[in-house]
Amino acid sequence: MVAPTAGSGGELPPSVATAWPAGLPDPSSEPSEGLIGIDEVQKALNRSRASVYRYTNTDPRNLNPPFNSRKLNPEYRTDQKDALLFHPNEVARFARDVLRIKEVTVEVLNSPSTATQQLLSSILQELQAIRHSLQGMDQAPAVLSSKRDQLEQSRPAA
Repeated sequence: MVAPTAGSGGELPPSVATAWPAGLPDPSSEPSEGLIGIDEVQKALNRSRASVYRYTNTDPRNLNPPFNSRKLNPEYRTDQKDALLFHPNEVARFARDVLRIKEVTVEVLNSPSTATQQLLSSILQELQAIRHSLQGMDQAPAVLSSKRDQLEQSRPAA
């Protein structure tokens, strides 16, 4: 996950330390992982909700207006009723370039482990075990079929 953070003294308040802040919805539970909503932007920028909407690059006639460097640009939407979601890097860019908030940094946090990541990790461990086993052999077999025969003889019959 990516999150905008900064120091104190008129700068962005820390919005993410080592975990997502308590009280804020975890973006990993939403379908658009890593994007933040208006409430989180409001807290990160320390601005009113009305100000955040004023800063946002929206147009009632155009669902996805072109990028505007002087505005806070939301992510692509498919419907006018979709909530405005922002990438944390865009919020940090806006805070630094437009609001002139100093020392804006973006932290990249490890995302929670998913089933896919766990599966890939187990595959990696298995491949490493195979490599270790192969490196432990004294010499490579001259003929693969002879090695296969040795393995079949060492296995009990079913």
